[in-house]
Amino acid sequence: MTSAHPEADCRDVWFAAPYALDAPAEVALEDYARVLLRARDAETRAGADGASVAGVHLCGVPPIPESAESDLEAFARDLQARGERGGGLGWG
Repeated sequence: MTSAHPEADCRDVWFAAPYALDAPAEVALEDYARVLLRARDAETRAGADGASVAGVHLCGVPPIPESAESDLEAFARDLQARGERGGGLGWG
């Protein structure tokens, strides 16, 4: 997905803090975001350091409820914690 020409139904969800996620965890976060919000597409957004995830860009969604934003960030936080413990992607 490219965000060079954002569509009217695209939205960004920015996290309060960036999360250190490996590549498989980023894919899991994108998949979770697509399912949670029934989005057509999702792409993680890099943090200022370029190595962390600061949010998710979603397309094919209406305005996103605050509760869904909180849920998405909680999932990212859980993925980071599981990665630190060696616990997998967080789908379990």
